[in-house]
Amino acid sequence: MKNCEPFLDTFTPDLPVRGFLHRPETSSGDGLVLTHGAGSNCQATLLVALAEAFCAAGITVLRCDLPFRQSRPTGPPPRGSAERDQAGLRAAVAAMRHTNAGPILLGGHSYGGRQASMLAATDPTLASALLLLSYPLHPPNRPAELRTSHFPNLKTPALFVHGIRDGFASTAEMEAALQQIPAPTQLLSIPSAGHELLTPRNHTDLPQNVVHAFLAFSTLHGTH
Repeated sequence: MKNCEPFLDTFTPDLPVRGFLHRPETSSGDGLVLTHGAGSNCQATLLVALAEAFCAAGITVLRCDLPFRQSRPTGPPPRGSAERDQAGLRAAVAAMRHTNAGPILLGGHSYGGRQASMLAATDPTLASALLLLSYPLHPPNRPAELRTSHFPNLKTPALFVHGIRDGFASTAEMEAALQQIPAPTQLLSIPSAGHELLTPRNHTDLPQNVVHAFLAFSTLHGTH
């Protein structure tokens, strides 16, 4: 993979940052930390495609494995792992700051995006903007179990990318939930897509569309 190299940072020994670093040939100065969902890892097709597209746009990208995935190669995160996974994301942002002098953006797919948003809600200085892919608003078929308690404390601008066939939230549910967030937000709806976002029809266009939308959003709100 062009301009991509394995990455390991052990500055925090009990929370190593492992993944892959994409370095653009001409950098804009911005850096993006990108992580995965509960059933995946940083080699997920969606993350690789997005990392390559952001790198082509001049963004340095670190796609990394959360601590739970470093501890177990398969399966969902164990109960009680959220705090450690958020600490791992904080360590990844710190590692990116050692590598990149410009603004740091933070994002993730599903569980990874949820942990990123929860971390940012506790520390608004952590990242300049959030890229939240398929935010798991509630478990499928359990719409009353909303995962939004931290939304009123979220002060970081956030772009939510949502497949309109996603079983974790309808478009109307996402629009209603975003009203709880005091920071600027935008909902990018992806037609005919489910929770994984990538489909055989959109796999070429989706990464570019997300990059364009996120860079325009972060520029509009003074974070890029």
